[in-house]
Formats: sequence, structure tokens, C-alpha cells
Amino acid sequence: MLTNHPRPAIDSRLVANVISWQLLTSILCLSACPAAEPDVLRILDSDQLVAWCIVPFDSTNRTPAQRAKMVRDLGLRRVAYDWREKHVPEFEEEILQYKKHGLEFFAFWSWHDSMELLIRKHDIHPQIWVMMPQPDSDTQEERVRQAAAALLPMVQKTASLNCRLGIYNHGGWSGEPANMVVVCEHLKRHHQAAHVGIVYNFHHGHEHIEHFATHFGLMMPHLICLNLNGMADVEDVRAGQRKILAPGQGVYERSMIQQVLKSGYTGPIGVLDHQPDRDTAEVLRENLRGIRTLRESLTQ
Repeated sequence: MLTNHPRPAIDSRLVANVISWQLLTSILCLSACPAAEPDVLRILDSDQLVAWCIVPFDSTNRTPAQRAKMVRDLGLRRVAYDWREKHVPEFEEEILQYKKHGLEFFAFWSWHDSMELLIRKHDIHPQIWVMMPQPDSDTQEERVRQAAAALLPMVQKTASLNCRLGIYNHGGWSGEPANMVVVCEHLKRHHQAAHVGIVYNFHHGHEHIEHFATHFGLMMPHLICLNLNGMADVEDVRAGQRKILAPGQGVYERSMIQQVLKSGYTGPIGVLDHQPDRDTAEVLRENLRGIRTLRESLTQ
């Protein structure tokens, strides 16, 4: 039986075993990190970024053609596609419009059976982003096995489609970096699932801020996309203050991004809408301005 847990349960011995001296050193030197080199900052260029949460959260309800033009006009080249049931009939048109506008259909949220035919027909290979279940077991070992077993059908399907499968953090036990890592490793070790990785979202990681360097170091070998957000204090978020912020509007994202750059991560970076009462174009512009400002500050 799978149930939601209100608070994450983490095996402290697991975390202790996976923390290395290298990670501890990175925490100590974070405040003294040198300015980032221009080549390192290339991952923050607009044509390298991935637009995320721009479909059901767009107050203007753009069509696939309008959305593709908006993304292109903003200088973005990749989209992670999220959807609701009403968008299912538009799936193929979305793919066609991305091709027409020179965009990459970079990722697809969760799963819908109609996508299998479209992936094969249009020869696209998006990452497939899914949340792990919240396993209801007494031991960490059993929770890991249960979560891995629940993911196995998607592991096999994505392998057959030559798509990467991304485990997506969204709170609870299944959103804890150490748990995501150990499930990833279990799948790779026992099911030859080299294509499985982790998609980490800042906006679902406020409780990881204090030890972000450690968490990021654990995830780094498995990370296939990193989605940015402005990061306020976790207590402020719990108190109901804005959780979704553009980079540069929070308190901690600069040091977190600095740690990412210092780690040598060169993978995809996502920029977030997730504000249903606003025009997605406006939100993405705000994100891009914030990233530019942070980028300038990181070279000083």
C-alpha cells in the first residue's frame, strides 16, 4: 500500500554513509568560492535553459503555436512539457509546433499512453519526469525496494523508447535527495537502468537549503536536470509567504547556484513559471532577468 507521509522519513545511517570528505570540504569552502569563469556560466545562457510549467499555469491559455512562438521570441530553445487532461488532444500539435520553431521537446511530465505512439512517430526522445511513490514500509530497505518496484514499468517503457527517466522531487520521503539517490542506484544495479536519473527542483527543496552542498553532491552523479527558483527561508514558506520566486528575488539561490557551478555540473537548467494567475511570458522574462543579474554577480 502506498500512502502520503506528511513528513519525510530518512535513515540517518544512510546519509552518514554516503557523505564523503569531498562533500564536507565543499560545504566549508562555499562562502569562499571564487568568481565563476565565463565558460562555466554557459549553462545559464538562455538558449541552454529549459522552460518548465508553462502550459497549465499560463493565465493566457496559449495555443501550441502561440506557446512555441513565445518561447522562441524569449530566446529559449527547450521546453519541458506539463499538461492537464484538456491538453491531451494537443500533444501532437505541440510537437509539430516545436519542430517548426526550432525548439527541443526536452521533457514530458508524468505519462500518458498516447505519447508512446507520438514519440515513435516523430522520433523525439524527451526525458520523462515522474514522482516516486511514498512507500508505506517499516524499514528503509523495504521502502527502497517498494519504490523501485513501483517505478519499474516506467523504467522499462522509457528504455524501450530510448528516453531518460527522471525521478522528480515533490516532498515527503520520495523527495529527499538521499532516498532518490538510493532508489536510482538500486534500479541501476538490479535492473540495468542506466537511463534513470534525478530531476531536482529548487522550489520543492526549501528544507534542503541548510545542507544543500551535501544533498547536491549526493545527487550530482545522477542529475539530469536542475530547475531553479528564488529561495526564501523555509520558515517563511511554511508561514504562507511566496514559495515561487524568480531567481534573484530570494535569499539563498545565489549561493546554491554558486555551489552548482563549482561542482562542475554542465547539465540542463530549468526556469519556472508555476504562477497560474500571471502571463507565462511575463514570468519567464522575470526569471531570465534574475538569472542575468545573478550571472553578472557570479563573475565579480
